Amino acid sequence: MLIVGLTGGIATGKSVVANILREKGCYVDNADLLAQSLMQPGREAFQAVVNHFGQEILTQDGKIDRQKLGRIIFNAPEERATLNNLTHPLILNKVKEKVASLEKSGDYEIYVTEAALIFEAGYQFFYDRVVLTFCQLEIQVERLLKRDGLSREEACLKIKSQWPLDKKIQLADYLVDTSGPLTETIEQTEELYLRLYHDAQLKKIGKLIREID
Repeated sequence: MLIVGLTGGIATGKSVVANILREKGCYVDNADLLAQSLMQPGREAFQAVVNHFGQEILTQDGKIDRQKLGRIIFNAPEERATLNNLTHPLILNKVKEKVASLEKSGDYEIYVTEAALIFEAGYQFFYDRVVLTFCQLEIQVERLLKRDGLSREEACLKIKSQWPLDKKIQLADYLVDTSGPLTETIEQTEELYLRLYHDAQLKKIGKLIREID
């Protein structure tokens, strides 16, 4: 099975590309949803996060308030780094468990993790291929303003909290430019799927050759 990381800055169309790949038959995981699950009461990351950030991040029913936590980490880079250090290794472990399970079942040719911080976490080396979504900066800002109801200053702060685009482009295997109409993104993603499928077949052939040797 080909292991693919799908990454990109906030509001650059990762979910759109992920949904198209899912429709094509890929198994798609979402790192944000994995992180949310891990931070539920009783789960692996919950107590460590509460111990560090304090009881004030909890709701009345004892769950982590993601909005409160978000305000803390986006205004303090060191706190953002702490949260990432607490959650990223656990997320990668869950990804590895899922990959092992899917490879045993043989039901999928391609596994995809949709995750914003693959490069920032240094986990690109786990994946066979890394796909980067991107768009023009002003489009990214406008999408974020519309989606999350942020001020322009808050939107720019969120974008700047991630690696600059040129640095990520150098590390990515495939690019999807989502600046244009949705039809263009769909076309690029369909072409991407064909490339990933080809890569999956090459990986399979390579495995067979090694087994014969």
